Amino acid sequence: MINKKGVWFLTLFSLILVLSVYYITMPPELLITSSSKVDESAETVAKVEESSILVALRVESDEEMEEEISSLKKIISSADSSVEEKNEAFEKIKSLNANRSTEETIEEKILKEYQLKSFVKIDSNNIEVIVHKKEHDNTLANNIMRTVQKEFDTSKNITVKFQK
Repeated sequence: MINKKGVWFLTLFSLILVLSVYYITMPPELLITSSSKVDESAETVAKVEESSILVALRVESDEEMEEEISSLKKIISSADSSVEEKNEAFEKIKSLNANRSTEETIEEKILKEYQLKSFVKIDSNNIEVIVHKKEHDNTLANNIMRTVQKEFDTSKNITVKFQK
């Protein structure tokens, strides 16, 4: 005699089997049209391509930063380093990370306000902004400088370059 668990197992197994056979025997046109309906209703996304110059600058900057952080971490982990040297190295790492964060924030603002891809490099008091645009526009450069300066309390030397 079959118990309740056996009946449930046979019922669910037969249901799965029937659905599997139905799915396998379904015409391929039905599968394609159901996925294309989803694609038609999807939002259109604008693709923004960065220039190879901006990518190269970003990669170079990241490599320099990684090398510097690596050397600072060696100082921190070294048993020969004094406490003051370790503290200075730690503060330098914090400063590098803060600069990277500020650079990314400025790049996002330029993208948001002016719809332009850019690369920002902060070196103490000097800030270099490279914008992906063919034409050189003095008023745009001036506006970008003002936008960048708003991020800082003290006056900075800001340069804006246009690259295509």
